[in-house]
Amino acid sequence: MGPIDPEFFDDDDVRAALAARDIGTLYRLLRRVGVSQRQIAHLTGQSQSEVSEILKGRQVLNVRVLERIADGLGIPRARMGVSYGEQGPDTPSAEEVDEEMKRRVLLATTMAAALSQALQGMGELALPAGQVLPSRLGMSHVHAVRAVTDRLRGVARYYGGQADVFGAAVTLYTRWLEVPAPEGVRAPLLAALAELHTEAGWCRYDEGLDGTGYFTRALRLAGQAGDAYGIANAAFVAGGTLVRNEHPNHALKLFQLGQFRLRGFAPGKSTPATVRAEDSRIPTLTAWLNLNSATAYAVMGGSDQATRYLARANDGWEPRDEFERASMDRVTAGIQLDLGRLDTAEQTAASAVRTYGQGHRKDRTTAELILAEVHVRAGDPHGLMLARQAIDGASTLHSVAVRRQRLVPLAVALEARPGSDARELARTARQLATTPM
Repeated sequence: MGPIDPEFFDDDDVRAALAARDIGTLYRLLRRVGVSQRQIAHLTGQSQSEVSEILKGRQVLNVRVLERIADGLGIPRARMGVSYGEQGPDTPSAEEVDEEMKRRVLLATTMAAALSQALQGMGELALPAGQVLPSRLGMSHVHAVRAVTDRLRGVARYYGGQADVFGAAVTLYTRWLEVPAPEGVRAPLLAALAELHTEAGWCRYDEGLDGTGYFTRALRLAGQAGDAYGIANAAFVAGGTLVRNEHPNHALKLFQLGQFRLRGFAPGKSTPATVRAEDSRIPTLTAWLNLNSATAYAVMGGSDQATRYLARANDGWEPRDEFERASMDRVTAGIQLDLGRLDTAEQTAASAVRTYGQGHRKDRTTAELILAEVHVRAGDPHGLMLARQAIDGASTLHSVAVRRQRLVPLAVALEARPGSDARELARTARQLATTPM
């Protein structure tokens, strides 16, 4: 069984598939030039069933698997943006070093916070001079930070994005730490600022930008406040940005450290950590940490682990309202889709869409994209209509993350369907997924 002709990888469509790490399209292009599923499986070290699933739309996100595919097919790794590319294993690029360092710093910061260690050397946020500061601080200032955070979070969840607005709020309110305040005010202010920084980091990610600096700052602030919930929340949100950026293993470590904190004990310690057992937010955050752990395992193909963490997420937890349940259904639908369980994914995605109604535009559109992908992959006649509606909805969002995460797999599913309408929708979805905000 001979190697693939190197000229095949110079084709424009092949180059585009490699740049997007779209292995399903790559395999379909190989099939068009006469390479069988059996040959692909042999060269890449995969089973024929795995190759078949990828051809049907399953994404390949694990970097090690991508490296194995590149090596097996004779693809220069640099064309897929994995590992050391053509530079050699001992000479990683500056960009690779920088990104890996950011992940290591974030993980180390979270671990230090979870272990109740002092957070040193993280650097201070650069803030402009000239702002008029309050003469003294009281709880009204804490309430103001919390209220602004809640209001901006609502806007971000409806439209997506809002990184600049959150950044301005961070700049404004962080300088309040320069004002003397009694301990009864300072600790709650630190906790409120930690939450503000966490949301700012998420919005940076949502716009396709790097939010690591905000997350590390949030962890430091929460640690100074002795706020176990704030540490766990920052770990949860930061981990969520890593799951779909092809670093699920790093994400799992953050989720595990967050869970240690919420249980009230730091790893290896016999004394309780600073956590209030009566805090009503803890069961909800614990459920979300378990649910995001399930997402990470699903991305890596760990069906049993994902199923186990899904069960944990629902064990003993009741949503505060119907919209929180809809959010849980939306994420669960994505997990079931990753695992190839289309029936369950359809049920939970449809439930989320119904509950969201015309509100929660960003989350509703995400659920609609999942639902459309399920119907397209299942060959449902209504799939194209649902896809068109979901793509139109995504065009109104300020969320790069939603576009990248959900439009590309929908395009892959559409490309596997016959007919010019499906191909045109796939082109529209891919164009929207890569259009700068």
